[in-house]
Amino acid sequence: MAEKTPKAAPDVSDDEPSAVEQGDMELLAALGYKQELRRHYSTTEVFAIAFSIMGLLPSIASTLSFSIPAGPVGMVWVYCSRSPTCRYSTVGLTGCIGWLVASVFIFIVGLAMADLASAMPTAGGLYFWTHYFSGEKWKNPLSFVVGYSNTIGLIGGICSIDYGFATMLLSIVSIARDGEWSASRGLVYGTYVACVVVHGLIATFFARIMPKIQFACIFLNVGLVLATVLALPIGKAVNGGTINSGTYVFGNIENSTTWPAGWAFVIAWLSPIWTIGAFDSCVHMSEEATNAPRAVPLGILWSIGLCGTLGFLSLAIIATVIDTNLSAVLNTQFGQPMAQVYYDCLGKSGAIGFMAILALVQFFMGLSIVVAASRQSWAFSRDGALPFSSFFRHVSKRIRYQPVRMIWGVICAAIIIGLLSLINAAASNALFSLAVAGNDLAWMTPIAARLIWGQEKFEPGLFYTGRFSKPIAITAIVYLAFAIVLCMFPTLGPDPSPNDMNYTVVINCALWGGALLYYVLYARKTYKGPQITVSDTPSEKKLEKDPPRFSGGIEA
Repeated sequence: MAEKTPKAAPDVSDDEPSAVEQGDMELLAALGYKQELRRHYSTTEVFAIAFSIMGLLPSIASTLSFSIPAGPVGMVWVYCSRSPTCRYSTVGLTGCIGWLVASVFIFIVGLAMADLASAMPTAGGLYFWTHYFSGEKWKNPLSFVVGYSNTIGLIGGICSIDYGFATMLLSIVSIARDGEWSASRGLVYGTYVACVVVHGLIATFFARIMPKIQFACIFLNVGLVLATVLALPIGKAVNGGTINSGTYVFGNIENSTTWPAGWAFVIAWLSPIWTIGAFDSCVHMSEEATNAPRAVPLGILWSIGLCGTLGFLSLAIIATVIDTNLSAVLNTQFGQPMAQVYYDCLGKSGAIGFMAILALVQFFMGLSIVVAASRQSWAFSRDGALPFSSFFRHVSKRIRYQPVRMIWGVICAAIIIGLLSLINAAASNALFSLAVAGNDLAWMTPIAARLIWGQEKFEPGLFYTGRFSKPIAITAIVYLAFAIVLCMFPTLGPDPSPNDMNYTVVINCALWGGALLYYVLYARKTYKGPQITVSDTPSEKKLEKDPPRFSGGIEA
């Protein structure tokens, strides 16, 4: 189809757009949107925002309690027993799935998403793709639920990351006081709120240097991992501690839950599921990326690949130095298992120093996901799906073309949802799973819609997995469906008390059901899917008949 550049498309920069940026604007116009945000993120900086949100070591630290109950094997490896020659076999254990295998499946999801992101790079990607590929009857309701699920999942990500930062920061105080002090829930929540508000201020007023902040976060994250994997074993040896054997690290199995041993290892998958997430943030930066059909898919895959590799290395080292009395680590007086690991290996001063850097990295994780969440929510309001959309879709020309109102909209939502942390530990853990379940549904639906209804509509972009595209998509769907179910299980056993219950199933089903109810009662009259915001561009029906085509390609 002949793509038209809108005659009155606004120039969001003081400079004349380059040929690459002009191509990005024309592609966005072909998808129906005018350029409203400023394109100033390079491929590396798009990757950096996802990698920063993953915040590898802080994420591992925040979710280590999910892995430790399964022992070292559950943390780092894959274990398949019921073999008569295996000295570590456990009766009834059918398999242990740890970091390594989970990382592979998550990378497969990234490949499926990269195919779509390269073909149609827009800030609202997931719900846009769902609407484009779905059958006529299902377009609006499915894209509506996906948009809400993605929005809620990203805001849940803000909650979980910043709550993790609050507990991490306060654990430093606990270490300094030799474990004789612990923070109350009210103090944790107050610290959390202060962190969220500061993120809102930085995201609003430091837009000019935000890409540079993301770039710096690459080195901060990688540097912290390398420093940790070097310091922990050296510190343990110098202080006279015992380094665990390779047999222990890669073969020892424990089960601190009341689940059967096999399922306890599967529960350990929650750590990589939560850590290697939010790579869809690259999609939400599509309208601020230069050469988006290339930058976005590469950002997705680089972030997953590097996080998976360094995460395996980090967990192997942690398992090498961890106290073999895992219950003592889990129930540490510092309130953070990772703080106990640092303390055992490096002493009080070393633990305080590393936890401070860990908290700093976690802080920037929260900042990055605030930026990504605001872009997704802004795109959704641009299409009239959120309450008060006409208010929140505004882009401030005074503050460097930022969706300022939506930035503060997600900040307020995160503060309200964070009130869950005041209830009990189970409600606090729901903040982690809220992000996982919401985003997994949002990732799965457009991939499934393309396979079920839209295979003939799909036109590859610069990145394409070729003949492997369909099997990759099928594998991604199966994995994501499993991950959604997994994150709703109680982590400690099949008969949880009210304090141990995983309330994710209640919270997410209420949110998904609420979105559908809101659609049926009201939004179906107003929400018609992605809206055309650029003049002189083809309607969606025309777009479906003649989707945008691209020259060149990056074959996976």
